[in-house]
Amino acid sequence: QLQLVESGGGLVQAGASLRLSCAASGGTFSTYSMAWFRQAPGKERQFVAAITWRAGTTDYTDSVKGRFAISRDNAKNTVYLEMISLKPEDTAVYYCAARPSSGIAHNTNWWNYWGQGTQVTVSS
Repeated sequence: QLQLVESGGGLVQAGASLRLSCAASGGTFSTYSMAWFRQAPGKERQFVAAITWRAGTTDYTDSVKGRFAISRDNAKNTVYLEMISLKPEDTAVYYCAARPSSGIAHNTNWWNYWGQGTQVTVSS
């Protein structure tokens, strides 16, 4: 059973940067595709970014392209989300997700494992 723990969230001003981390345990991390989702108050959880198990493919939702970067360190069992030029509309709880697969999907139902989330708040 893979366990995921996110960290790195916080309160920042618009234009600032943050790096989120998601540490995995309890499984062979290198065989999992990993993703970040976010959920704003009153809204559905939405896809942000994903990376395949060998980091050969990444995918982003349009609103974060050019500002967010997903990466992984299989030796550290950790996936990262580097966020720059943050906007108030990026405010949400950010969740890490995993699936033992080489693929990527935007649907929440496709992902098997989830972390507890980390809050990101961007003030204007």
